[in-house]
Amino acid sequence: MESKIIKFLVYFFTFVTFGSLFYVIGFILLNGIGSLSLDMFAWEYTSDNVSMMPAIITTFILVFFTLLIAAPIGVFTAFYLVEYADKGNRFVNLIRIATDTLSGIPSIVYGLFGMLFFVVFLGFQYSLLAGILTSVIMVLPVIIRSTEEALLAVSNSLREGSFALGAGRLRTIFRVVLPVAMPGILSGIILGVGRIVGETAALMYTLGTSTNLPTGPFQSGRTLALHMFVLAGEGLHVRESYATGVVLIVIVLIINGLSTWLSNRLTRGAK
Repeated sequence: MESKIIKFLVYFFTFVTFGSLFYVIGFILLNGIGSLSLDMFAWEYTSDNVSMMPAIITTFILVFFTLLIAAPIGVFTAFYLVEYADKGNRFVNLIRIATDTLSGIPSIVYGLFGMLFFVVFLGFQYSLLAGILTSVIMVLPVIIRSTEEALLAVSNSLREGSFALGAGRLRTIFRVVLPVAMPGILSGIILGVGRIVGETAALMYTLGTSTNLPTGPFQSGRTLALHMFVLAGEGLHVRESYATGVVLIVIVLIINGLSTWLSNRLTRGAK
């Protein structure tokens, strides 16, 4: 009887989860697809076309430079914690507690910190650089913890076999451990990308809400999610905000698809 109840609860909550997801996506698609127009993809934003193209380009620039900084730092930090640090080290435990704590902090807190430190104290103003640095701090805990879990999931027998064949620690990490752990590492990076792409609060206080495409690190701009938020908040372009949501969903699906394809290729290459 208990197993039937547990099975029912599993199926029920699975249905609720996927049903809610499909409802949200379907609602946005139904309201947004009909509002899409070529004017919304013009290179320059005006009050008439409310073009999202500057926001799309700004989003990709922000994601690229954020990952360029955060991914190496997060991955190599996780490698140190798992492969090099002594077990039971207090400093290591402190880092893990800090990353777990930072992972659960609301994004508005990161935005306030970024505004006070990068925008005001360092004098970056509302700029692309301030948004990138704030995003780096925001996604680092996610990448570190995901990479650490992926490395811990690699069997120690693979490491011992590599050492037995005469390979050093560094060679073992890059030729044995890294290919096996790559899918998990990419999953953490994908989560970081998703957080950057969907962020509004933190970037509103650091990147700003300028409709222009930033041509330098100290110029303001807006991401696609922030563009959608501003349009919906103004109340004048609600249909266009739904259309922006459609493009945002498509971009996220493309990024996830490319990441999955790359993960599968790397996994097959490691076998």
